[in-house]
Amino acid sequence: MSESIQPEEPTEPASVGAPVRVPKLAWPLLIAISFLATVGMTVVLPVLPFVIQEYVPEASLALWVGVLESVYALCAFIAAPFLGSLSDRFGRKPILVISVLGSAIGYLMFGIGGALWVLVVSRIVDGLTAGDMPVMFAYVADITPPDQRAKRYGLLGALGGIGFMMGPAIGGLLAQVSLSAPVFLTAGIAALVGVLSALVLPESLAKQNRRAGLDLSELHPFTVISAAFGRKELRALLIGFTLISIPFAFFANNFTVLALDSVGWGPTEVGWVLSAVGVSDILIQGVLLGWLLSSLGERGVVIAGMIGQLVGCLGLALVASVLPMPWLLAGAGLVLAAGQGGQTAALDGLMSASVAADEQGWLAGGLTSLGSAVQMLAPLLAGWLYGISHGAPYWIGVGLIAAAALTLLRSARRVRPGIQPDAQPA
Repeated sequence: MSESIQPEEPTEPASVGAPVRVPKLAWPLLIAISFLATVGMTVVLPVLPFVIQEYVPEASLALWVGVLESVYALCAFIAAPFLGSLSDRFGRKPILVISVLGSAIGYLMFGIGGALWVLVVSRIVDGLTAGDMPVMFAYVADITPPDQRAKRYGLLGALGGIGFMMGPAIGGLLAQVSLSAPVFLTAGIAALVGVLSALVLPESLAKQNRRAGLDLSELHPFTVISAAFGRKELRALLIGFTLISIPFAFFANNFTVLALDSVGWGPTEVGWVLSAVGVSDILIQGVLLGWLLSSLGERGVVIAGMIGQLVGCLGLALVASVLPMPWLLAGAGLVLAAGQGGQTAALDGLMSASVAADEQGWLAGGLTSLGSAVQMLAPLLAGWLYGISHGAPYWIGVGLIAAAALTLLRSARRVRPGIQPDAQPA
């Protein structure tokens, strides 16, 4: 990490123009902003149902948890392409600063609470300013030589797993002080990072490299998703990817309610389990995945991941229906998360091998948009199904994983690493 505290060498931006010299504090600030985004998104998970239950009937608690998470995801889904285009027009720094300070306002509103509509508005504010990851990646591209970008993008991605590990733990521990303490802490950190960014973070995009206007066609997040599904070499893999993403989204967004209703856990216990999920994700994707791929191959990792997902989702269904045991709840969640992490990474490799070298960025954008769409809809569906039967989301999840298996196994037999079709994106 020593290179992260040295002054950046002047690098040529993607478009022709003067090189940008960036001081040594820029990269640590970018790390702080990225880490804050993940921690802030997950720190509220252990306390969310306990805050909401003050304002809604117990029978609709799961539904309202889903509503608030869906509102957040919807706003982030809409804002991401818009913020990215704004940064091309006005520069990276002002959009990043506005986004971080907006998150601080959203968390502050959530901590203050007082009414259900305040909680909804707070998640809207936070969601609209949480779609700044395209801006973050554009900033990294501006200040980083091409041969080092993959390394730095990988570091930002690893911070997501660490943030998912630490956020719930922080939320669960601080909840022992008060339910609002985790949210107020996140608001304070966001405000500090926003002020430091405004005062110290330099602009990375030279004025001569900025767009003269905005292209409205780039502001439609569904455009890239429909184009990706229009590609026959990707269609089956994308369908399978979507089907396996939904059960995990059920788990991530409904786990706290399930733990409260089935085994009587509070924020602290939930926080520790979700932190263990984050550790599992880091171990699988950051440590073991290379060995698994070399030993089993991509198809083997996909199969192993589906088995783990099926076992984990079945365990959650049993906890919700007939076996409310704490050890089974924790174990099923960890097995589901481990299967999801390994299988998703292997699927990324299969889909990457299905498109040409100059389509990798286009594919990454499509997968990001598709994941956001799942996060937008799955919490609502999970809350509605949970209201019908506590086990319904997880039994349906078992069925979705089985359906994905039929699709993915057939596709995995056809796709081999290194195959680069000549087709162009639609």
